[in-house]
Amino acid sequence: MVKITKEMINGAEKQIRERRKEIDYDTRDYSIDFIVQKFRENKFYIPVNEYQRQYVWKDEDKTRFIESVLLGLPIPFMFFSDTDDGRLEIVDGAQRTETLETFMDNEVKLSNLKRLPTLNNFHYDDLPKTFKNKFDNTTMRIIVLSDKTTIETRQEIFNRINTTGMEAKPSEIRRGSYSNSLFMKFLEKCTENELFKKLCPVTETNRKRREDLELVLRFFAYLNNYQKFVHGVREFLDEYVESKKNGFDERVFEIEFENMLEFVDRYFEFGFRKTKNAKSTPRVRFEAIAVGVGLILREKPDLKPESMEWLNSEDFKIHTTSHASNSRTRLAGRVEYVKNALLAGDENGTSD
Repeated sequence: MVKITKEMINGAEKQIRERRKEIDYDTRDYSIDFIVQKFRENKFYIPVNEYQRQYVWKDEDKTRFIESVLLGLPIPFMFFSDTDDGRLEIVDGAQRTETLETFMDNEVKLSNLKRLPTLNNFHYDDLPKTFKNKFDNTTMRIIVLSDKTTIETRQEIFNRINTTGMEAKPSEIRRGSYSNSLFMKFLEKCTENELFKKLCPVTETNRKRREDLELVLRFFAYLNNYQKFVHGVREFLDEYVESKKNGFDERVFEIEFENMLEFVDRYFEFGFRKTKNAKSTPRVRFEAIAVGVGLILREKPDLKPESMEWLNSEDFKIHTTSHASNSRTRLAGRVEYVKNALLAGDENGTSD
């Protein structure tokens, strides 16, 4: 048994004091209208880094949150962090912030409300004017960490807030539900494509949780149906898999997948990665490049882009940041941006 000495107690006291100094913060109350405005201006932003979760709330999560706001229920604190450039990084609260913005953009339809069922099928603009104003003026309590807070401390805060049981990912559930489907077996075969694995790195942990399968499915579903996408990724992908369970043209799908990969390998220096040594692939970046390339190759299979400078542009960065993720407008925006950028740089000229 270890005997706790006075020296050990003094050392523990010193360490606690030092660690407490690492966390400097103040508390602010911002209205929803203000939060959304600053988020749209990118003055409140979601960082593209390893500690932010990549998934997006389901529709029922969003509507439940909006209902809580309308009812005036207490909302848990959000954590932001001041940065050197004066903007505020959203450490915890990304899902809530994105939901507020998309609701105010009329991209979220209220449904299955428990306490306010008369608002089912309402969008933001359908709210009574009085309560729309109350919604806009509702304040959120924000804990703002000082700009002296290290990335390690921000990551620690995020992880501690969000440490729960490990929920099954949609890709894991989908694979189990359709394990006997020929289409699912085809998708799994695609994940074993050596060129895909080279161009699209996925961490071993995420591979075990079928992230590679998720990416391949998104390529085919968005390539063929992105204009029908509404705002629920899980449901959209489930419906696409369901639509293929009775048959699909495997050879056509395989050729399109391989042609897309070969084009990316030939013209995209880092494949789907952001940098040469990146160990993972952001979903929105993969979708933009893979689907954009797939679309343009359908129109111009012999395309030879002369310039790829747009890959480093601010426009492309905006289209492929995490908060540019899941709405029909944003999905179409990023895949068509890549398609049009490649077409504009075609050394053989563009068509009218």
